[in-house]
Amino acid sequence: MKRRLLIALAALLLPALAVAQTKPAQRRHDAPALSAARTIIAGAPLSVFLSNAPQGARLAIARPDDPASKAIVVIEARNTVPALPTPGAVGSYELRLTVEKDGIPVILQRQPLATTEPSATLAAPERVGRGQGLPVRGIGPNGEQDRVLLVKPDAPADADGPRFFPAENVEATLEAPDQPGLYELRYVLHAPLAEHRILARRAVKVE
Repeated sequence: MKRRLLIALAALLLPALAVAQTKPAQRRHDAPALSAARTIIAGAPLSVFLSNAPQGARLAIARPDDPASKAIVVIEARNTVPALPTPGAVGSYELRLTVEKDGIPVILQRQPLATTEPSATLAAPERVGRGQGLPVRGIGPNGEQDRVLLVKPDAPADADGPRFFPAENVEATLEAPDQPGLYELRYVLHAPLAEHRILARRAVKVE
């Protein structure tokens, strides 16, 4: 009698034990994935590591509450380590991997992204002769459209002048103007949500 009870009890327990020992569902190895820094200087380029991104996938930066159809920055994911510009305004954002389905963006992966206050430094001689070369060093967020330029001190933020792009090289030689006087060397941030923002200034006298 006892033997029959034990056999019956074992028969009842075996299915439950089998369920308890079943391994949890694992993430598919071929599922799209992204990885990137979660904090970055505002306006600096963000490198993103992608795996198994579908053809036509795009990377986007949006505000966390924005729908999939709305973004501040959007680029095509053409390789496994693309870089995209970040907003020049300090804040909380969301990095997204999207793909279009029936003409509508669908979010495949996402992660939070925070941007911090940008800054820049400039180095150059205080004086330079008219038409002479002025060696300059400029370091900042180094976004693709950031520039270091020489203009009059009262020139507007979007003024143009002898310039170079730190994203290409942080050092360059600018040609001084032919007209003597006081000038201003500027590091200008040019990024989404922050166009023509002056991050650093340095006085230069052309003699």
